[in-house]
Amino acid sequence: MAKQGTILVVDDNKAVLNALEMLLAGVFREVITIRTPNQIEATLESGRVDVVLLDMNFSAGINTGNEGLYWLSRIKGYAAEIPVVLFTAYADIDLAVRAVKEGATDFVVKPWDNAKLVATLLAAYRLHESRREVKQLKAKEEVLKGQLSPERTVVWGESDAMCRVRQLIEKVAVTDANVLITGENGTGKEIVAREIHALSGRKGEVMISVDMGAITETLFESELFGHVKGAFTDAREDRVGKFEAANKGTLFLDEIGNLSYALQSKLLATLQSRKVIRVGSNKPVDVNIRLICATNSDLPRMVKEGTFREDLLYRINTIHVEVPPLRERGNDILLLAEAFLRDYGRKYRKPDLSFSSETRQRLLGYSWPGNVRELQHTVEKAVIMCDRQVLTPEDFLFKSEPGEIAPLETLEDMEREMIRKALVRHEGNLSAVASRLGITRQTLYNKMKKFNL
Repeated sequence: MAKQGTILVVDDNKAVLNALEMLLAGVFREVITIRTPNQIEATLESGRVDVVLLDMNFSAGINTGNEGLYWLSRIKGYAAEIPVVLFTAYADIDLAVRAVKEGATDFVVKPWDNAKLVATLLAAYRLHESRREVKQLKAKEEVLKGQLSPERTVVWGESDAMCRVRQLIEKVAVTDANVLITGENGTGKEIVAREIHALSGRKGEVMISVDMGAITETLFESELFGHVKGAFTDAREDRVGKFEAANKGTLFLDEIGNLSYALQSKLLATLQSRKVIRVGSNKPVDVNIRLICATNSDLPRMVKEGTFREDLLYRINTIHVEVPPLRERGNDILLLAEAFLRDYGRKYRKPDLSFSSETRQRLLGYSWPGNVRELQHTVEKAVIMCDRQVLTPEDFLFKSEPGEIAPLETLEDMEREMIRKALVRHEGNLSAVASRLGITRQTLYNKMKKFNL
C-alpha cells in the first residue's frame, strides 16, 4: 500500500508517541509527534498536516476530556477542513457523541487495536482528500465564471497564412508540448489557445486564462499559486491558485511579455518543478498542466535587452505559433466580417443584413491596425447604428486615403489615436510609451485594453 499524506499525533505520553510513530510510519509519508497541545497551531502553519490524532487529556489527574474538546475547537477554528480523530483511555459514549457534534471525525479508545486505528485514520485521510477535491472543483467553477462566452463556430479563413496556422495547431494540440503564441494585439491569440485545448486530450478539463499584464506584483503569488488562511491580512480562508485550478487541464498565460523580471524567476521555478507552494505554506502541491502562453512582445529582443529571462523563453517556447495580422490575410477579412454580421444581426434583432459592394471593397482596403478585434467591434457598432439592411461605407470609420485618418470626433478618439501613434513610434515598448505619454505602465495597459490596441 502506498504511503499517504502527513499525520500529526498529539499525546503527552512519550511511550504512546513512540509506539504510534513506529506503527504509522508504514502508513503515512510523514508522522509528526508533539507532547504538548500548545505546539499544535505552530505545526499546522506548515500547511503539511492532513490528519490530526489528538489525545483528550493532558494535565495530570484530569480525565474529563475537556482539554481535548478545547483543542478540538481551536484546531477547527484554525483549519476547519483538517479531520481530527480523538484519542482517550476513557470509553465515554456521551463524550464521544459530544466530540463528533463539535467537529471530530471519529473517536478511538485506548488501548487501541492497531488495525482499527489505522483504518480509522485512513478513513479520515480520505475524507480530507475528498474535501480538497470538492474545494478545487468549486475553485475551478469560480475561476471560470465570466470567462466563457456563448459558443460560436471559429472562422479561420482560407488564406495560406491561416491554413498553415490551422495545420500547426492540429499537429501540436495532440501533444502536451508548451506552446508560445505570438502576434499583434487583436489577432485572436486566445482563440488559438482555446482551439489547441479543444483539440487536445485535456479537452474534458478546464482551460484557465490569466492576463499577466493585469496582475500586480503584490498579488502575483496569491493569484497563481494560492494562499492559506492567515498568510496575510485579508487571507480569511484557503484559496486555490490558478495553477491548481487548472490541474489536469490547460493554463493560458496571456501577455506574458508584461511580467516583471523578478516574477519571471518565480514562474520559471514553478514550471520546472511542476509544483506550487501556496503563500503561507511550505507544502509543495503537484500540478499537471498544459501550458500555453501568448504575447505581442518581441521576446527574443527582450532577452537581448535583459528584460526577459532566456531560460524562461526556452521553457515556454517548445512550439511557436505566429498568428498573422489581419491585413495579411486577404479575403479572410470578408469571411470574418460576414460572420460577425450574422452574429450581431441575431443579437440585435436585425436579420438579413448585408454589405454593399463598395463596403466590401473598403473593408478589404482598410489596414485594420487593431486586427480581428477591431473588425469585430467595427461591425458590431455598424449593426447597432444602421437603419438599413444594406450597410454602406458611411456606417464605418475608415481611412479615406493612404496615410489620412478620418476626422476624430471625441476626446476618446483623440486619446486612442495618440496612444496608437506612440505604440508605433516606440515599436510596442510599453515602458517607453508610458514615459512619453506621462502615465504609468499599468494605466497605459488599461487604456490599451479599453481601446483594443
